[in-house]
Amino acid sequence: MELGELVGYLDGYLRVGEIADSSQNGLQVEGPGEVRLVAFAVDACQAAFDRAVDAGAQLLVVHHGLFWSKPYRLIGPAFRRIRTLIEGGCALYAAHLPLDLHPEVGNNAEMARLLGLERLCPFGKYEGIDIGYAGELDPPLDMPALVGRLVRALGTPPVRVLTAGPERAARVGCISGFAADMVDQAEMVGCDTFITGEASHSYFHQAAERRLNVIFAGHYATETLGVKALARHLEARFDLETFFLDVPTGL
Repeated sequence: MELGELVGYLDGYLRVGEIADSSQNGLQVEGPGEVRLVAFAVDACQAAFDRAVDAGAQLLVVHHGLFWSKPYRLIGPAFRRIRTLIEGGCALYAAHLPLDLHPEVGNNAEMARLLGLERLCPFGKYEGIDIGYAGELDPPLDMPALVGRLVRALGTPPVRVLTAGPERAARVGCISGFAADMVDQAEMVGCDTFITGEASHSYFHQAAERRLNVIFAGHYATETLGVKALARHLEARFDLETFFLDVPTGL
């Protein structure tokens, strides 16, 4: 498949031109014209670049790309990353918020699906757009059972569980990555339990005083879901070969 054709499809499918973001989403580093093998990873890091190139991938798709709102000097580790891609003939594509909020392959839609949430509704405004999903558990689950279901979905235990709400979770909100500052929005849409990635000292009391259960499931772990779902989508649509590069941070 031609790289330009695949990039055009991803740009449209993920709506990268419509979603305000600090990430410079889309094609970040150009590569060879033909794509046969696509690698997927959460982070644009040297370990992912080395493994993608060693495997012979012509394109690496990541959630956290290299280029954000601030200028990026190509020195030190940054230079070595770019050199690895260029010399290895591997392009780089990034999808940050577009992959968080996507209704089919997004981190939060996938999390809600894997948890068995029903009657989903978007919530959690960031830059004027909802990036998370809230839904209902029918029947409700006690917290150990919900944590167990989340562990099966993510393949790793949560970083921290705050049980300040009811013993049984009935309405759950999901926002991957760092969204501890959205506990108020979870409460506003009636959630008794909120799942996000990264724990924060600053928002512990905000959650506790709202009597919310909060599961901090890991920034990295919650954001493996979208890239994996996108890989499955591209395999089914274009018959491309894909693989996921697991480079966990434990955070």
